[in-house]
Amino acid sequence: MKLVPLGDRVVLKQLEAEETTKSGIVLPGQAQEKPQQAEVIAVGPGGVVEGKEVKMEVKVGNKVIYSKYAGTEVKLDGEEYIIVKQNDILAIVE
Repeated sequence: MKLVPLGDRVVLKQLEAEETTKSGIVLPGQAQEKPQQAEVIAVGPGGVVEGKEVKMEVKVGNKVIYSKYAGTEVKLDGEEYIIVKQNDILAIVE
């Protein structure tokens, strides 16, 4: 089964959180902040959304940074994904 986003939505797979700080302190699971960095898994077609023309600017495989409280978390085949609107994506990491 695969997720196919509609409109201006994008499916993201969250990248793993760092388990050790730069100074070498190991963080337990609860202390780790969820990363806001993810990989683009699928991209919707764009088009006219809410009366405005939307051009999709991200592609499958891009690494992106997204808004902290954006999107809907979905679990499919044991994998966790986040579905966000394209305007919740803040930047592409190159």
